[in-house]
Amino acid sequence: MTEINKQQVLDAFHFRAACRNYDPERKIPQQDMDYILELARLSPSSVGSEPWKFIVLQNPKLREKIAPVSWGIKHPIQEASHLVIILAKKNARYDSEFLRNALVQRGLTPEQMDATIARYKSFQQDDIKILDSERALFDWCSKQTYIALGNMMTGAALIGIDSCPIEGFNYDEVNRILAEEGIFDANEYGVSCMVTFGYRNKDIKKKARKPVEQVIEWVK
Repeated sequence: MTEINKQQVLDAFHFRAACRNYDPERKIPQQDMDYILELARLSPSSVGSEPWKFIVLQNPKLREKIAPVSWGIKHPIQEASHLVIILAKKNARYDSEFLRNALVQRGLTPEQMDATIARYKSFQQDDIKILDSERALFDWCSKQTYIALGNMMTGAALIGIDSCPIEGFNYDEVNRILAEEGIFDANEYGVSCMVTFGYRNKDIKKKARKPVEQVIEWVK
């Protein structure tokens, strides 16, 4: 691999901050947006489940429809070049067809399949204890989407594109609106989070972070 300049990566992290005001005249080139979405697709997930979908919502009418219940993006909803709604899979149990298909995708043989599913059952039932609750299963899948979210925003910052992660919306209403519009099947997926991308039109206040000694501890 080509050597990556560590300072450039750090500079990108310093550059990245929640962008609340986008330049509506500047649009992200298609190849750059494809690159950002590819980073999402290639992101890691627990047991390789990939329990996500990425909805690139460019339709102005649909953006306006969710705006009243999305206070976190209400003002820049049309200004942002791109709005991505990240969905998480529902009911991704160890014995679901969804996870079985993920194992097939990874090339497991029928002999390997049974042992792997048994391992996943133990993991979900005994280790993280999520089998008794549909909400817990959904939250587990949502956790995976945040890995992809972080990778998308970091990758965008590396090429000078701004972003803003969003949880500020009424989840029930956004799910209802998008499901009624046929964007996704609410029995299979639910909204995990959103993220906007574009180019800032004003300076963003320098980010504040806790000092290293407060957040990192070495155990030797």
